[in-house]
Amino acid sequence: MLTMKKKILIVDDDSRNIFALSAFLRAKNFDCLHASSTAEALRLLNNGSGINAILMDIMMPDKDGYEAISEIKNQRALDGIPVIAVTANAMQGDKEKCLEAGADDYISKPIDIDKLLGMLNKYLN
Repeated sequence: MLTMKKKILIVDDDSRNIFALSAFLRAKNFDCLHASSTAEALRLLNNGSGINAILMDIMMPDKDGYEAISEIKNQRALDGIPVIAVTANAMQGDKEKCLEAGADDYISKPIDIDKLLGMLNKYLN
């Protein structure tokens, strides 16, 4: 289990998803930041906000999650931050596409919260 409070960035354009994930993660002793666009997420990441992991929705209105993940992983200062792709698209090949873009892991919606917690513990310990 995590020993220090970790900061998670939730990138999603649906406020209901942000609310639900934030409530769950805060109850598990995580700090949460959120961004409703990939541009906002990149600003937060580049402002030295101490983010330890990113939950990146793939279907975003400005730049899709694949592009954002690739951009994050191509920035040397951000490359060590684990990115978990979150998508409602649970079609064959979606996981591979997320991993090819640079995501460290993948979870589909509706989110299995036990599985998500296991992933976060894996990448943050």
